[in-house]
Amino acid sequence: MKTESRRDDRRAHVRAPLSLMFRMHENPSHKVWPAVSRDVHPHGIQIETSPPIPLSPNMIVQLWPEDAALSDQLVRAQIQWVTPIDEKKVLCGLSFEYKTDWCVPVSTISRSLIIQAGASEMLEPFKFILDSIVDGVFSVDSKWRITSFNLAAEKLTGWSKEDAIGKPCREVFKSSACGEECVLAQSITNGKPLENKSIFITHASGKRIAATISAAPLLDSKGKVAGGVQVFRDVNALLDRSLILDNIADGVFTVDTRWRITSFNRAAEKITGVPATEAMGKFCSDIFHASICGETCAIAHSMCTGKPETNRCIHIQNSEEKNIPVSICAAPMYDNNGILIGGVETFRDLRVVNYLQQRLFRRNSVGDILSKSPAMRKIFDILPQIARSASNVLILGESGTGKELVARALHDISDRGKGPFVAVNCGALPDTLLEAELFGHKAGAFTDAKKDREGRFAAASGGTLFLDEIGDISPAMQVKLLRVLENKSYEPLGSSKSLKADARIIAATHRDLEAFVQAGTFRDDLFYRLNVVKITLPPLRERMVDLPLLTDHFVQKLDIEKSRDIGGVSDEALRQLMNHDYPGNVRELQNIIEYAFILCPGGLIRPEHLPAPFAPKDDDGVNDFEIFTPLLLTEIEKIAITCSLKRNRWKKMMTCRELGISKDTLRRKIAEYRIVVPSDSNIGQLQ
Repeated sequence: MKTESRRDDRRAHVRAPLSLMFRMHENPSHKVWPAVSRDVHPHGIQIETSPPIPLSPNMIVQLWPEDAALSDQLVRAQIQWVTPIDEKKVLCGLSFEYKTDWCVPVSTISRSLIIQAGASEMLEPFKFILDSIVDGVFSVDSKWRITSFNLAAEKLTGWSKEDAIGKPCREVFKSSACGEECVLAQSITNGKPLENKSIFITHASGKRIAATISAAPLLDSKGKVAGGVQVFRDVNALLDRSLILDNIADGVFTVDTRWRITSFNRAAEKITGVPATEAMGKFCSDIFHASICGETCAIAHSMCTGKPETNRCIHIQNSEEKNIPVSICAAPMYDNNGILIGGVETFRDLRVVNYLQQRLFRRNSVGDILSKSPAMRKIFDILPQIARSASNVLILGESGTGKELVARALHDISDRGKGPFVAVNCGALPDTLLEAELFGHKAGAFTDAKKDREGRFAAASGGTLFLDEIGDISPAMQVKLLRVLENKSYEPLGSSKSLKADARIIAATHRDLEAFVQAGTFRDDLFYRLNVVKITLPPLRERMVDLPLLTDHFVQKLDIEKSRDIGGVSDEALRQLMNHDYPGNVRELQNIIEYAFILCPGGLIRPEHLPAPFAPKDDDGVNDFEIFTPLLLTEIEKIAITCSLKRNRWKKMMTCRELGISKDTLRRKIAEYRIVVPSDSNIGQLQ
C-alpha cells in the first residue's frame, strides 16, 4: 500500500503514456481548441496541440478531457515549456495547480494503448498505469484466478495484492453477482464489454460495499479469450463526492434496481438514527418503514415512470420507532448509456418546519381562530378586553364564520375560563323543549319526567352559556330569557323556587336582529340586553388572505386525525379555491378540504381531488367552437367571457377574479357582445 510520503512525492508517480483527447482555452471568453496528451501524471501532462494563440511559459490555461467518463475533470495548469513540432503544432509541458487523480476507465485505457501480448504478459508492463487509476482494477485468467490487482483494488477491498493474486476471484470479492450473474463471465461469454452494473462486494473486514462494475474480455495475440479484466468503483465515488453529500442538510440515499440501499449520507444517518454501515445493502423499506412503502412508494414510481417525484410529505420511523415527518423527492438514476441502475431519494426533516408553522399559527390565532386579515386582527386585539368584563356579548356573522370559536376563545381567556362552557342551539328546539333545556325541570313536570333534571343555566354556573341562533327563538321564549337576564335568576319547570343564574351570556346569530327589532319580531329590550358588546365577524370572501393559512391548518388537523400524509394544497388547487365566494364560509372550506383529503392518495391536494365545481371537467371548456377555425379577436374575447361565466355558474365576482377585470368592464362586455344571461342568475346584479 502507498504511504503518505509516497502520495505526496511527485517523483513517486510514473507518467502514464495515454493518448487522450482534451479541450483547452487560455480564457473562458476566448476560443477553445483541441489537444492530445502524450502522457498523464497526477501533477502534470504533456500536450500536443495547434493553438490559435501563441503559447509561452508561465501562461495559465484550463483543459478538460473530451471522454464522457472524464468530462467533469477540469484542470487549471501553468505552461512550463513549449517546443515547436512544425509550423502549426507545438508540444508543451504543463504543471497542474492541484493534484489530479485521473479516474480513467479501463475502456478508455484500452482505446489508448495498443496491446499485442496476452493477459498475464500485458498487464505487468502497464502496472504503473493501473496503479495510477483510482478505480479498483483486477484481471483473471481463463480459470478465474486473479492475475493482477492494482493499488485501488487493495484499498477498496482490504486485500493485499500478494494475498489476492492466484486466488479465485469469488473468494476475494464474495460478490452478490458471483455465480450465474457474474458480470465478468457474461462479458467473456459474449465477447463484449459490460458497463456500470450495480453489485455488492465484501470487504476483507466483512463489511458490505455497494459498487458499480465494468468488465471486458482479454484477448491474446491470436484473438482468443485469455481471461478478463474488471474495474469497480465505490458507489459513493460514483455519486460524485460523498464529502459533498455528507455536508448537506437533506438526507440522501440511493438504491439499486432491487431496492437495496447503495449509499446513505450523514444527514440520512442523523434523521433516521441508523448508521450507514447498517443501512448499506438492506432493503429501503426495512430502514425507513415509511407510510408509503409498498404500492405508493415514491422512488418505485419514479423508476417505473422515468420521471421525478417531488414534494411528497410522508412519515418515516427512526431507530427509536418514532414517526418523523419528512418531505421527499425521488428520481431514477441512469448510467452513461441510459440504462436504469437504480434510484435516488432526498428527504428533509420537517419537525423544525412544523414547529415554526405551529408558532406562525399561534401568532395568527386566538384560541382555535386563525386569521391574519386586518378585520380579524382588530377583533383579536379587543377580545382580551371584552373577556375581562362580565358584560353580555352578541356575536353576529354568517353561518360558518366561526361564531362559536370566538365565544370559546372569550371564555378561555376570561376569569371564568376554568369554569364550564355550555353551548345551546336555540334554533334547533321548540319552545317547550328549549325552556326545559335551559332552565331544567322537576320530577312530574312532564308525564314521563321521573326525576329532577338541571338545565343549561345550572350546568354553566361559574362559566359561560353560549346561546347560538338566538334570533330564531319565539316571542314567548324571548320574554322568559329577558327575565333571566334582568333578575339573574330563573325557575325550573314545575318549580316555584327561583335559582341564581351565575353564567355569563354570549349570544350569536346569523340574522339581522336590528331589522327584526324594527319589524317587531324580536323584542328591543332583549336585544339591548344582549347587545352590550357586539362583535361582527367578516365572511371568508372578505378575508381571502386567510385561505392558505386555513387550508394548511385543516390539512394538518386531518393528517393527525386520519393518520395520513397529505403535504398541503398545490398551487393549482389553491388558485381554484381562491376563485370561490364561499357562501358557507370557513365551514364550507373545511368540508371541501375534508372531501379532497379522502380522494388524495398522498403528496399534495390537486384540482382533480376537489369536489364540483372545482374539479376539472372532462371537456376542455371550449366545446362551443372549433379551435382550428380562424377567429377575430373580438370573437375570441366573447368566447372567453362566455366560457368563464359558465364555469363560474354566472357569478359575477368569480368571473371578474378569473378574468382579471372589473365589474364595470364585465357589465359593458356582456352588453357589447349581447351575451345571453340565464334569467335565474344574479349576473345582472353587478352592485
